[in-house]
Amino acid sequence: MKKIAHLILLALITVSCKNDAKATSTVVNEMSKTDITTSIYPENMTKIFDAHGGIDHWNKMETLSFTIEKPTGKEITTTHLKTRAELIDTPTYTIGFNGNKLWVNEKEGNDYKGNAKFYKGLMMYFYAMPFIVGDDGIIYEDAEPLVFEGKTYPGVLISYEVGVGESPDDQYIIYYDAETGQMQWLAYTVTFGKDGKSKDFRFIRYNNWQTVNGLVLPKSIDWYIIENNLPISKRNTVEFTDVILTEIGPDYNLFSKPEGAKIIE
Repeated sequence: MKKIAHLILLALITVSCKNDAKATSTVVNEMSKTDITTSIYPENMTKIFDAHGGIDHWNKMETLSFTIEKPTGKEITTTHLKTRAELIDTPTYTIGFNGNKLWVNEKEGNDYKGNAKFYKGLMMYFYAMPFIVGDDGIIYEDAEPLVFEGKTYPGVLISYEVGVGESPDDQYIIYYDAETGQMQWLAYTVTFGKDGKSKDFRFIRYNNWQTVNGLVLPKSIDWYIIENNLPISKRNTVEFTDVILTEIGPDYNLFSKPEGAKIIE
């Protein structure tokens, strides 16, 4: 059934109409995505974007979809990249966000026990690295390099202007290969539901890539065990399959709340 659902999603996308400085901080000002050029990013971020196919090419994309295999079955995430409307479909529940309202639809009597507000956009954010940190309202600064198994990775600290997103106190550090510019690690904090910034970073390793529609995106990512705020050894791997990335926008009915679904405030 999930295979059929994915084929239906692909068909919906296909028939839809196309929707119309080192050591210093750089802030991306509010502007339309079509106006963004690499010149507004610091040199190290531009190098990272270019190693993955270019931020300008990414900004042409409208729809992203991928599948994660979980113990309960396939989790299929579909996102409209311009509005961040999203559908996360699993065998036991569906989470939907239409750009305004968040809802959960429980299936076959299963109780959804997660935090839909926290999970919305989470895996998409990790998957869409490094391009997702090309959004508006982001501040870039140099970070201390990461040394892992004898190799040094330069870093870019990413933080947010006040009021940007659900968790504006979150911080990320992208560590990259100094020669190629390709992203190698992501350090991130979790501040959802808390006040203020955190100093506790978690680490994901990005070292398995695939090319989708001209852009280099993760094939899998590895979460690491942390000691003294540094990665020590691999904890688990998340793989991404059935990836769709297209300039064609999805059918927006995909994100509409079905009858019986619960609105999450």
